Amino acid sequence: MPVCVLVLKERAAAESLIQDLQDSGTPLMRFVLVSPEQSESDEGDLKAEEFNNVDLLNPAMARSRRQRSMSRWLMPFGFMAGVTFTQITTLDTFARFGTVGEALIGGLLGMGSGLMGSYAAAASVPSDNEDGVRILRNRHNEQFWLLLLETRAGLEVPWQLVQKVRPQQVVRLSEL
Repeated sequence: MPVCVLVLKERAAAESLIQDLQDSGTPLMRFVLVSPEQSESDEGDLKAEEFNNVDLLNPAMARSRRQRSMSRWLMPFGFMAGVTFTQITTLDTFARFGTVGEALIGGLLGMGSGLMGSYAAAASVPSDNEDGVRILRNRHNEQFWLLLLETRAGLEVPWQLVQKVRPQQVVRLSEL
């Protein structure tokens, strides 16, 4: 989904743009207003979020989401691989637990390996948005408002309406 983030000086500009987009019938999947660090966030109609609470602007949240997603398939696969490995080898590491217990322990060890693998794999994948997020974090620290606009695939934001509010900067994010 196309995502762009507008850097604005004032909250009023963000609220007027959202109202103009809604009046023009532009179908937005979501819009998120991010308040500057030291600002009253409940001044207007829109609820403002904190920078670190927005998933597209927080690489740690994206990495955590990726890790949970990978663990859903790596842990069962690891369990099955552990049971299979225990059955096809002639190692008797856990023989005192019996054949079923030995296979179960092998499966649990494989499942643990799958969990560790999901953490390693999630941490090793860089985000496509790291440069854009760094730019936005700098603007956020400079006390600018950020307005995240997400539209449907194949649909652009009406740039004529965006230019009316005179954004300081427009950053396109590619993740979603």
